Amino acid sequence: MSKHPAIIQSLLDTDLYKFTMLQVILHQFPQAHSVYHFRCRNLDKIAYPLSEIRAELEHELDLLCEMQFTADELAYLRGLRFIKSDFVDYLELFRLKRRFIHVGLDDQGRLDIQVEGPMIQAMFFEIFVLSIVNELYFRRLETPEVLAEGERRLQAKAALLKQYSAQQNPQEPPFLVSDFGTRRRYTFAWQEHVLRTLHAAAPDIFRGTSNVYLAKKLGITPIGTMAHEFMQAFQALDVRLRDFQKASLESWVHEYRGDLGIALTDVVGMDAFLRDFDLYFAKLFDGLRHDSGDPYVWGDKAYAHYQKLRIDSRTKMLTFSDGLDLERAWNLHLYFKNRFKTSFGIGTNLTNDMGHTTLNIVLKLVQCNGQSVAKISDTPGKTMSNNDTFLAYLKQVFQLTE
Repeated sequence: MSKHPAIIQSLLDTDLYKFTMLQVILHQFPQAHSVYHFRCRNLDKIAYPLSEIRAELEHELDLLCEMQFTADELAYLRGLRFIKSDFVDYLELFRLKRRFIHVGLDDQGRLDIQVEGPMIQAMFFEIFVLSIVNELYFRRLETPEVLAEGERRLQAKAALLKQYSAQQNPQEPPFLVSDFGTRRRYTFAWQEHVLRTLHAAAPDIFRGTSNVYLAKKLGITPIGTMAHEFMQAFQALDVRLRDFQKASLESWVHEYRGDLGIALTDVVGMDAFLRDFDLYFAKLFDGLRHDSGDPYVWGDKAYAHYQKLRIDSRTKMLTFSDGLDLERAWNLHLYFKNRFKTSFGIGTNLTNDMGHTTLNIVLKLVQCNGQSVAKISDTPGKTMSNNDTFLAYLKQVFQLTE
């Protein structure tokens, strides 16, 4: 059907947190059932309707669902200290099932993607689907001029990293940047080129990627812990709704025993998170991840919280991952470096900075075990739910106002 090779060439070509979350689901909630919905948040700004790539997407999904992990890939996963051997044994038999993902058009003719099935299957589709949609979409817009502009911007980033590297004080917490851009990338080949270029420019700063395949291939650190879907699922698992955040954090601690200790804070907003993040969790977790709202306000709230609990915040890590570029990341590092260790996950600005308007697409968990789940972000446009009644109830339970 296509003169191009399959976009996804390895089941490792996804984010590390898919593996770390799947391991918990397999061990603790293997029977959980889930529904994921696709959404493009900037339909009014894209070059052509996504419905035009439907047939190509269906073909790519057919190819994806034929793939299995290789012995070499399984050996790599086995070598990660937090991955357990029985989970790798499960992955050895693993194959994505085509029947769990449906591609169609909604009543307005827009591309509609729904994943429904066991969470240990459905959860694994997200990054693959989003990176396939991105690559198919931008394939039609690619020209030599676009690639030249991307290269110019990339070289400017490499120069900036070298500049920041020269300004680092060895006595202070380091400035650490990782690639979080797999789902938003221009192409896989471009993502690899970006990683090679930036790691070569400043290996002391650019140390990691969320992409497991590229971490393995390039010998850099795979980065990731949990995503919103993991904590959201607990809104529908066997706990009181008011306790879902504490239950999800407790489940994580039970699985990883102190490893992978960066907690996500914005499933129902930072203020509601901190009400649940008591001394027990604050001591157990290494730090916090920011993914919505004003990062300076958020970090100051985190600092005040650790101060109140009499925990030395300099022992804790703040990881920022919301809409960053290198300059924003550096400024946040300068602001917080005397109070926290910091790290930065940068997505779109690294892997899809070509001069085009990028796609703002997501594939989000909207149901678990037949019940609605929701995210109430600190950035209003990022709130995701398909059930306004449940959303209103969730806000009431956590005393949230608009």
